[in-house]
Amino acid sequence: MKEYLSETKSIDYMNPIIQEKVKELKEQSSDDADYIKRAFLFVRDEIPHSWDIQTNTVSRTASDVLKNKTGICWTKSCLLAALLRANEIPSGISYQLLTIGEDDSFGHMIHALNTVYMDDLDKWIRMDARENVGDDDEEFSLDKDYLAFSPREEFGEVDYQDNNPDLDEKLINLLEKTENLLEMELDF
Repeated sequence: MKEYLSETKSIDYMNPIIQEKVKELKEQSSDDADYIKRAFLFVRDEIPHSWDIQTNTVSRTASDVLKNKTGICWTKSCLLAALLRANEIPSGISYQLLTIGEDDSFGHMIHALNTVYMDDLDKWIRMDARENVGDDDEEFSLDKDYLAFSPREEFGEVDYQDNNPDLDEKLINLLEKTENLLEMELDF
């Protein structure tokens, strides 16, 4: 469990800007469950996905996302993990392989979301702070997975249902060499 509480280069929760947001969220929260919900809703609703707003800004770390007020799913998941880990709530990153377009004609991309250990339930759940996309109007729940996308097998989409302590090194390297987010090579 220790690795899901550790600070990493991508999940830089000791950064002062992260610590300031953690303090603000803690002051508003009644308990850990409320804190998790507030952190999730903040990342989902207050941090727009970079491609949705068509910005070329590249956020590479959790603190970059908070400072730039935007990030792609990979780094939005780093921000949520940072906010949770800073409050001693274990969190990881899980991946899905999704199509770039409506079908597989444009290839596939990696989508990242979070895992969170619910101590009271003695289990991991997954939550996706990408933004509420599609027709899913289901209420946020700490009892079951809350995902933005349901992979479509007919287009080669995959839900890996994995749990990683940090952002994948290939994704970190891709972000580091990208100067303009809108020009980043996505097909995996």
